[in-house]
Amino acid sequence: MECVVVPWWKSDWALCLSLPIERQVRRTLGSDQKMPGLYPGNQQVRPTGRILYHLSGLRLRVVGATDPPIIVISRSVQLQLLDLLGLEPTHPRWPET
Repeated sequence: MECVVVPWWKSDWALCLSLPIERQVRRTLGSDQKMPGLYPGNQQVRPTGRILYHLSGLRLRVVGATDPPIIVISRSVQLQLLDLLGLEPTHPRWPET
């Protein structure tokens, strides 16, 4: 039996996750539905599964038990995507305990 490793962004659950995200980003972009920064060369393109590629680079840094976590953003397109999704990167929600 051959074992094939499938990258996470090509799996079925990634598809179920990416479709609502793409729809929200496109709605927020409006009628043009194109944004720069998803691909090298900074050309204006319609958001696709490449959104998950950029969001996968986000990191959550937990500083202490009482301090809220910090989202570490390494590329400007990540900040733009979070903004289009209506997420506040400077105030991530801390789970209630």
